[in-house]
Amino acid sequence: MATRYLVLENGQVFEGEAIGAAAEGLGELVFTTGMTGYLETLTDPSYAGQIIMQTFPLIGNYGVIPEDFEGSCLARGYVVRELCAAPSNFRSEYPLDRFLTEHGVPGICGVDTRALTRLIREHGVMNALLCDEVPADLSEVRAYAVTGEVHEASCREAYTVPAEGEERFHVALMDYGAKHHIVENLAERGCRVTVLPHDTAAEDILALRPDGLMLSNGPGDPKENVFEIAQLKKLMGRLPVFGICLGHQLAALALGGETVKLKYGHRGANQPVKDLETGRCFITSQNHGYAVLSESVAGIGRLRFVNANDQSCEGMDYPDMRCFTVQFHPEASAGPHDTGFLFDRFAAMMGGEGHA
Repeated sequence: MATRYLVLENGQVFEGEAIGAAAEGLGELVFTTGMTGYLETLTDPSYAGQIIMQTFPLIGNYGVIPEDFEGSCLARGYVVRELCAAPSNFRSEYPLDRFLTEHGVPGICGVDTRALTRLIREHGVMNALLCDEVPADLSEVRAYAVTGEVHEASCREAYTVPAEGEERFHVALMDYGAKHHIVENLAERGCRVTVLPHDTAAEDILALRPDGLMLSNGPGDPKENVFEIAQLKKLMGRLPVFGICLGHQLAALALGGETVKLKYGHRGANQPVKDLETGRCFITSQNHGYAVLSESVAGIGRLRFVNANDQSCEGMDYPDMRCFTVQFHPEASAGPHDTGFLFDRFAAMMGGEGHA
């Protein structure tokens, strides 16, 4: 393998072996702690603009299984300790290195991912460059920012996914970079899902006469989505709303709340979340770098879920708006399925049986 370098914005250089595409990759370096689910991670549009580092030391051992893809691969790079060149799984179609190459994702293996993870935990996420020659000037690396990625991650035209079995509800899903399993979970519960581009106007959404509105996950800084927030302001209180990840953040901003960037975010399939209403703790799958400040929507919504590690907001209920949102991923693939009941809660709201 050829030599490749991971250059951090602070000037530190990690030398390793090149994997994936023969290209440079500039992005925000983040780490994810999942022991499995690398395919779902790489195909999660929420990673747009970022270089993904896996903390688990061996990646690629079950190969590539296209049926497990969550969406488009929009990652800027991939960092692993060891890449398995000979995967073993009856569902595997080809090795992970080929996937990276075909999707234009440069990567590096053979680097000390534990040292890198400790570095990010101490200093916070930072920009990085994957390259074959270390540049003398790092100004471009330091100036990089994840912007405009929701437009890249969203669909260009609306499309419809039919309900499985008898149709019970019609859901309008705002695609900010939606994972496929969100649509599948809705369809499994008898929902016909109309998937809409991120820049669909509120009036056009209401014209579809949906029973409920689903706000999907997506990449980047939630505050950047000014038009999308303005549309949600017009929609809140008009129909039942369920938001996930970026959708959770946009709903809070639409209701006058605030969001803040976390030091290194929550990414992985093992994030503990406590339900303040029941006292129960769930193990959740997450991928986000921003959080809602729950106190900023006090009086409008109530804090429902908190992260058991850092007490950050993981979910809000807005009873008067018939809306609830969560920061974690209840569709959870790959990851725990503990919180799949939230889709049932959304269906109950659309049926007039439940409340936020």
